[in-house]
Amino acid sequence: MSIDEETVRKVAKLARLALPEARVAPMAAELNGIMAWIEQLNEVDIEGVEPMTSAVEGLSLPMRADVVTDGANPERVLKNAPKAEDGFFVVPKVVE
Repeated sequence: MSIDEETVRKVAKLARLALPEARVAPMAAELNGIMAWIEQLNEVDIEGVEPMTSAVEGLSLPMRADVVTDGANPERVLKNAPKAEDGFFVVPKVVE
């Protein structure tokens, strides 16, 4: 499949992209390169390869205990806060 400049203009319009005329020809070349790479992938023999639902399927990740702490040192935690009061972060009100 070959992508011409008219197709690039049409896709840019559908995607509401402001594509300058000077970028149309280079974009067509880039998209043709991508399509060629996809066609190359279609040539790979995948006979007997099971589809994957996850890249980490079957792996067991180590878990740590979920322990509630007090932050160990609230003064140090709040030292970098723009504003703190009574041991809490002060943030602007966002709901009225």
